[in-house]
Amino acid sequence: MVPKIGLALGSGGARGFAHLGVIKVLADEGIPIDLIAGSSMGALVACLYGAGIDLERFYKFSISFKRKYFLDFTVPKMGFISGKRVKEFIRLFTHNKNIEDLDLPIAVVATDLLTGEKVVFKSGPAAEAVRASISIPGILIPEKIGGRILVDGGVADRIPVSVVKEMGADIVIAVDVSGVKRNAEIDSIYDVIMQSIDIMQTELLQYREVASDVMIRPQVGRFSSRAFTNIEDIIKIGEEEARKQIGPIRTAIGRWKEQ
Repeated sequence: MVPKIGLALGSGGARGFAHLGVIKVLADEGIPIDLIAGSSMGALVACLYGAGIDLERFYKFSISFKRKYFLDFTVPKMGFISGKRVKEFIRLFTHNKNIEDLDLPIAVVATDLLTGEKVVFKSGPAAEAVRASISIPGILIPEKIGGRILVDGGVADRIPVSVVKEMGADIVIAVDVSGVKRNAEIDSIYDVIMQSIDIMQTELLQYREVASDVMIRPQVGRFSSRAFTNIEDIIKIGEEEARKQIGPIRTAIGRWKEQ
């Protein structure tokens, strides 16, 4: 008997590239990933990985990522960015698959702006679900699916540990890439919104650590969540912190087997 191991990948904007480093180290160490739930950037990484993208290719793409290629500004009403370009990018790299057709069970977390409810997608077009999950309030126009107006999954559930448990994981590895960059440069309304979200959500994570079996917390707080630079450094920090937790992960697996 082997346990089902689930990853809960948290939101965090550009800091979420650290998730990729975590996944690589788990793969290198032979620790299986049986299912993943993700919020915001965590949802994007989860679906691209679930679509079977080669890790080496994923690394090369991430390091060469330029935010400007995916921004399509619009007249502000419900957001500054329409999000059509990024949805097409997600559709391309997930091969236009539905979530249920990905290589492993994936859950994408979004937030219903009208009710405040957490919305979990386990089926349907991956591109639409991820586009909803990354809809930072005030920045990206909300995604409308099934009559709901949906925004960033991190608003309702920044690290979806409970979702991973509901999916049937025996052991939950959570990855927290949150943080507040101290003395950050605030030059635009975009900066104001992103920094405010970081501050509000930082205080909401204590329960997630208690609820998970292992918490990996890459020290990426010095990097901006909104500036897609230093991506290679962010990925490497994800690798480093994952390596530190390999012992506790193996201990959790051993403890489960003894039950």
